[in-house]
Amino acid sequence: MSSSTAQMLVAILFAVPALSLSLPPLIPLIPGVTEPLTSNAPPLPILQIPTPPLESPPFEASNIKPKKIGYFWTASGDNQHKDFLATYSLDDDTFGTLLWVTDVPSSGNSPHHLGPSLDGKTLIGGGLLSLLKTQDTAFYFDTTDPYHPTFKKSNRALLSSIVDEIRAKPDGGFFITYMGSALGTSPGRLVETDAEFNIIHEWPESVDGLLNILGEQFSPHGLAVDFDRNVILTSDFIVPLSILKPSLGIQRASTLRLWDLPSRDIISTIEIPDGRGIQDVKFIPGNPEGAALATAVHLGQVWIIYPFRKDGNGKQGVAKLLYDLGPKARDTVAIYSDITADGKFAYFTLTTADHIAALDISDLDNVKRLDDPDEDQPTIGPHYIKVTPDQKHIVVTDYFVQTGDIGLINTPADFKALYIDILDDGSLSFNRSIDFQREFANRGGAKPHSAVVFDLTDPDAPIYY
Repeated sequence: MSSSTAQMLVAILFAVPALSLSLPPLIPLIPGVTEPLTSNAPPLPILQIPTPPLESPPFEASNIKPKKIGYFWTASGDNQHKDFLATYSLDDDTFGTLLWVTDVPSSGNSPHHLGPSLDGKTLIGGGLLSLLKTQDTAFYFDTTDPYHPTFKKSNRALLSSIVDEIRAKPDGGFFITYMGSALGTSPGRLVETDAEFNIIHEWPESVDGLLNILGEQFSPHGLAVDFDRNVILTSDFIVPLSILKPSLGIQRASTLRLWDLPSRDIISTIEIPDGRGIQDVKFIPGNPEGAALATAVHLGQVWIIYPFRKDGNGKQGVAKLLYDLGPKARDTVAIYSDITADGKFAYFTLTTADHIAALDISDLDNVKRLDDPDEDQPTIGPHYIKVTPDQKHIVVTDYFVQTGDIGLINTPADFKALYIDILDDGSLSFNRSIDFQREFANRGGAKPHSAVVFDLTDPDAPIYY
């Protein structure tokens, strides 16, 4: 087949307009009737019985108005009660006080990443495994009242599923990585919404872009957007379907895609040799070359991505090893990261190593490790990590993914949200946590995957991150 014929076939097969869908549950909730079905439904290979959720138990909320608020996108521990957004005080004097619980109308979503709009009026949380119950995959919350969020809407894409990283657009709406196709295979998509949070594009849409993602595994997980330099980086992690039984093994990728922001076209594919799972990528604030850090899970390494440098063949985008986190960091299933706003310190969760690494990256030619890799830290299964807006703490959730009997990934966890102090030299001091298993025992416990922090200390300049 000629290249022109292949291009024509791709254009025809994938010429589908991006639309938001929101479908009602296949089995509606009927009080007094469907509860036994939900409680007794057996696990099936891959697709699960689309049972309605159990109604949520009552909770005791506080009417305090803290300056620092933590939002945690959380799964009910029994996978039967509704998944929910938990809102907590992060102020020193009222830390860990529950402010509100906001349910979504479904269960078993495996809540994944959470992100805020730039104006702080909306949060979006993705469902990693919503597809398995044929449910909507993205859930939006109204945070106009930051102390009492309400559920706004949910939707799903046509061509893609498995919601991962989220970045807000300056003009409203979001960019979102959907790691898999509508069936959980490769290729996934970079999804874009409008200011009303309707899906308007599933990138790439050009013929060249589609040929790129069809030619090599495209499983975008990490997402970084530089709106000033007009580039996007996505990092390819795993084929979602390959973590579910029956499986021939988890399919991990070793690539990132560099995108042109104005056109949403893929510029190039950047390879980290033998990376086998490039879970995360984040631009380094203030870096003069617009460089980013990427995590290679198999290798246990941090790589630096230079999006404007060219390799020996003239291809734009160069990857170089920055730091090897050592043998305990290799094959830890997940390595997620965040960087302080001044670009000096970077932090990495090593999930199955039960460890959080800290690096001083103020001099990229002389990176210094700030943690002891042999130290036993008070964390089990750390994953999502976020530097607080005041740059004084990091929030870490001790939970990654547990697929149960239907899958291959079941990482240990203690289901806590850790609030860790950043010391003056960038090192960490563990001292406070919220125990979600205890807090939500009446839902079979709870599994907090991700967090957003609002800092309302200065009412004229609130920060949403």
